[in-house]
Amino acid sequence: MAGFSALRGQGHWPTLLAAFLYFDFSFMVWTMLGPLSSEIAESLAVGGFLISETQKATLLSIPVLAGAILRIVLGFGVDKFGAKKTALSSQLIVILVLFYAYFKGSNITYEELLAVALGLGFAGASFAVALPQAGQWYPPKLQGVVLGIAGAGNIGVVIDFLFAPKIAQIWGWESVFLVGAVLSSIIFVTYLFIAKDAPAEVYTPRPKKLRDYGKLLKDRDTWWFNLFYAVSFGGFVGFAGYMKVYLMNTYQADMSAFGLDMLNEENVKVTAGYFGALCIFAGAVLRPVGGAIADKFGGVKSLYIFFGLVLAFALLNAFLVLPFGFAILILFLIMANLGMANGAVFQLVPQRFGKDIGIMTGLVGAAGGFGGTFLINAFGWSKEIFGGYKEGFMIFAIIVFIAILGISLVKTRWRTTWGVNAGGRI
Repeated sequence: MAGFSALRGQGHWPTLLAAFLYFDFSFMVWTMLGPLSSEIAESLAVGGFLISETQKATLLSIPVLAGAILRIVLGFGVDKFGAKKTALSSQLIVILVLFYAYFKGSNITYEELLAVALGLGFAGASFAVALPQAGQWYPPKLQGVVLGIAGAGNIGVVIDFLFAPKIAQIWGWESVFLVGAVLSSIIFVTYLFIAKDAPAEVYTPRPKKLRDYGKLLKDRDTWWFNLFYAVSFGGFVGFAGYMKVYLMNTYQADMSAFGLDMLNEENVKVTAGYFGALCIFAGAVLRPVGGAIADKFGGVKSLYIFFGLVLAFALLNAFLVLPFGFAILILFLIMANLGMANGAVFQLVPQRFGKDIGIMTGLVGAAGGFGGTFLINAFGWSKEIFGGYKEGFMIFAIIVFIAILGISLVKTRWRTTWGVNAGGRI
């Protein structure tokens, strides 16, 4: 990966800045229902609608699922209409949805919230726009640092958990949607004026076609990478989306006591947001670390380690009732290893599918979204049917174990076929 200094005099830094802001704030908007889940549930209860655990999980998972599907849709939009027009169109939908939720406020119904959640999926699909928008301006040798900057938007979910519950406490949960709408409007204007599509002399478009996706879906390695990313990124976004619900249902008394004694914070929902932000932060910032570890030791060996630790920690949560402090540490380590696994997966993908990395990014990214959707619903189902999360963690642990078995099945073939000439450690 080239250093930041190598960017000087290259590409178009205003577009890179716009892509970073667009992705960062889009990721924040995409996941905003998670840190507001308790407040929204209480508001619905006041209106006479008692939301069940499975309904809550459905609401939290729809943005993740929609984002997964829309990544591929927006990818086609980038090819046909250009990245800038696609970004602005998608962002306009997000702005309208956020303002709608704000003006409906406490009168909003569960069904309308589902529609809002669907609209927020456009924010989650920003990955398919921001990265091509920035990357088109820069030569191949700078793609690592450029996509690293543009793709640093995972930190947006940390911002959610830090500030959304406090804003909701002071001005009401509806105001969080207003803040999101205003910030998204600012990003829209910023993108409109400073982002530019790369000219023909800098970038030659290679439009993707449905048959290109079909060709790759016939390759068994595509499905292995889909599985690995469904576990790593799916686990990350699934835990992030459900984190506050899990903490409030499991450790509310402990968090309340900690908030009063250590933070002078009376609102346990705010305290839950802080702990959620701490755990999610680990996964968000350690993704490039995972990529660097994979570069040094190989992506296969790295995934063994990261997935193995996640499996052990998930089983701990499944079979033991953990003290609050230890539980937070375990969640922190789960998110850290999932984040590093994300980096390790994408250390391998470009080596196997270098000529089709754009399409593979869409396919693998969509698989990650499907994985997150499944995990959120597994936790909701576990809580509603069994009154706890043992079964949810067990399901997750089984899937992680299957992924580890998958690595064992493919590692020799990968290392003796395409890995020989890949250019990096496998």
